Amino acid sequence: MRLENKTALITGAASGIGQATAERFAEEGARVIVTDIDSDDGQELAEALTADGAEAEFSDLDVTDSEAFHTVVDAVAETHGLDIIVNNAGVGHPSARLEDTDDSARDFVIDVNIKGVWNGCHAALPHMKEQGRGAIVNVGSLASILGLPKQAAYSLSKGAVLNLTRAIAAEAGPYGVRANTVCPGFTDTSLLEQYLAAQDDPEAVREAMAEEYPLKRLGEPEEIADAILFLASDESSFVSGHGLVVDGGFSTC
Repeated sequence: MRLENKTALITGAASGIGQATAERFAEEGARVIVTDIDSDDGQELAEALTADGAEAEFSDLDVTDSEAFHTVVDAVAETHGLDIIVNNAGVGHPSARLEDTDDSARDFVIDVNIKGVWNGCHAALPHMKEQGRGAIVNVGSLASILGLPKQAAYSLSKGAVLNLTRAIAAEAGPYGVRANTVCPGFTDTSLLEQYLAAQDDPEAVREAMAEEYPLKRLGEPEEIADAILFLASDESSFVSGHGLVVDGGFSTC
């Protein structure tokens, strides 16, 4: 098993890509720390993983709260050690031109998508540096490498995630710590459903989106989880500072 005897903390793990990643990590032998602001679904996931024979526990965590993030990470590191952190928690905003995007929507996206990732790295790095090893996987987006129209705040946030990852890789590499970003295309998660729900004809929009991909479909959370697993595991031991695009070929068009 690729993550046997390793402890992994995953943010936003109660649903979507985070949930798929928690389940995949558990299959590979990791001790999984499920974190989310959704306490009910997060606790349910941790209990389900435990029932299936994995080691898992849940911690309520708002990633925008730096002090709370440090408290959770410090406790995990003291009890189990911390080998992997997956900064997955993220939010979007309604499609709008930049000049029509509310300050509150912009600030919320920045708080979760940038500050949340910063807080996770800030809390985890001291422990990983001290032990001389660790893998950070930040979840970016196609918006990390492409400017998406009517998604300026989201594109801003996800571009920042990728460049922050590169800076951490350069800074923490001498301590044995790797940092990478996975950049998914549109994936069938609750975030996508929220976007589609705001459209006049959600199903038509979904079909049109799928047609833009060479593979003629959207991604599945499990496919992104497999990419995160690769970046978190020793199979990618010489990969750091990389943005792994998992988009069904969209960015090649």
